[in-house]
Amino acid sequence: MISDAKKSFETGKKKQAPGILSDDRPQPHNLNVEKAVIAAMLYEPEYCIDTAVEKLGAEKAEGAFYSPAFRTLFKTIADMHKNGVSVDLVSLAHTLQKEGKLEQIGGELFLTEIRDSIATTANIETWCGILREFAILRDMINICVMSVEQCFDSEANVDDLVGEIETSIYKVRDSYEQSDILPFKDHIRETFKNIEKVLRKEVEVGIPTQFAGFDKMIIGLKPGEMVVLAARPSIGKTSFALNVIRNIALKADRHRSVAFFSLEMTAEQVTRRLLCTESDIPESAFFDGSFKRKLDMPRLTKAVDTLLKANIYIDPTAGLTIADLMAKARRLKSKHNIEVVVIDYLQLMKVGGRVESRQQEVAEISGGIKKLAKELKVPVLVLAQLNREVEKGATGKASRPKLSHLRESGSIEQDADVVAFLHRDRDETKDITKEAQAQGVDAMLIVEKNRNGETGIVELSFHPKTMEFRCKSRYSDEDNPERL
Repeated sequence: MISDAKKSFETGKKKQAPGILSDDRPQPHNLNVEKAVIAAMLYEPEYCIDTAVEKLGAEKAEGAFYSPAFRTLFKTIADMHKNGVSVDLVSLAHTLQKEGKLEQIGGELFLTEIRDSIATTANIETWCGILREFAILRDMINICVMSVEQCFDSEANVDDLVGEIETSIYKVRDSYEQSDILPFKDHIRETFKNIEKVLRKEVEVGIPTQFAGFDKMIIGLKPGEMVVLAARPSIGKTSFALNVIRNIALKADRHRSVAFFSLEMTAEQVTRRLLCTESDIPESAFFDGSFKRKLDMPRLTKAVDTLLKANIYIDPTAGLTIADLMAKARRLKSKHNIEVVVIDYLQLMKVGGRVESRQQEVAEISGGIKKLAKELKVPVLVLAQLNREVEKGATGKASRPKLSHLRESGSIEQDADVVAFLHRDRDETKDITKEAQAQGVDAMLIVEKNRNGETGIVELSFHPKTMEFRCKSRYSDEDNPERL
């Protein structure tokens, strides 16, 4: 017979928050399935131990067991296997005895009873799947309990609290997600099917930015990719990003939804900038008296009508945390099916907790952005600052930005699929005449890293009056968005 001490240990309940969950109400679990998994690990250790660790998740596996006894057994067996110790009843009992846990779980008789409780290990993966589902439910219960307690805290910031709760819930799901390891032949078949669809133009590889040279080089903004656009202040990276947003949102064949997280500009400033570019009216005209009502008002109202068709969602939250970004982007994806995310800019973001250094904080932010792109299966265009080294005493080609000039963290270079630098002579804009400015100032987009393609330079012209970048080559419908 199994001792009362062992029974108590086997079915022990986790402490619940008083007043929310009753102490005599156990959380979701199935002890028979937990026993079956342990039995399979003893019955066929070489295969079943690795299978259980993989299917339950290496970091979460132990917590998949509700029973403290089975949790102890799983950890002991997994540790023995990891350390190269053969797993059988005798060696397991010996290890438990040394750790003072053998009698606690019911002794050698209980180990024999567990091993003999199944006739086959064929269903080990199914059993692990059941344990994962119960573990997710228990984690959700615990998150909800903590959330209820936090909601009673009258001093809590509501926005921050909601963001933390939402992030915690997504973490539960993410921590149990698994990607199956498929045979190479399955990948070959799937890849070949996708190539055929591309060749038949049934699918679009990447979303065109309407900057022909850039699109040719990177094959458009591709789902799951993190594209970094970096420059020194006042070069025009926000303007270029807004040009891209406008081009994507107003593309003639289909208006795509774009999310723009502007940490530096207000929603009104962003909207005004888009209106000026679309209407070809300088922003200064609204404030210095040069606005010509008869000539400019029709162009402005036409731009308003055009932009009203654009599905652009602007979040002007300053000091946005990576957790807030991910939560908001998920909601926008779910509610509006956004196809592109743009962030202006990375170094203004925060982690939201204590970190050892700014470099570590930027690394966490960069990694989070890459994770967001993969999770939502959308391209993320993120703007970034370059450090001052790019401007120190260099001229000509030597003054062009390099990957080493990315400010504060090498992890940005590591995480990004594409890194492009926007470069031009800022002083040239000040020195040339208005007539010359109307023709455009020389600029270049330097694609320094392209994980899936070539690198090179795209020649552009910058028009300061309307803060617009254009392809320097002869214009065509592919180079410029249609003004609807």
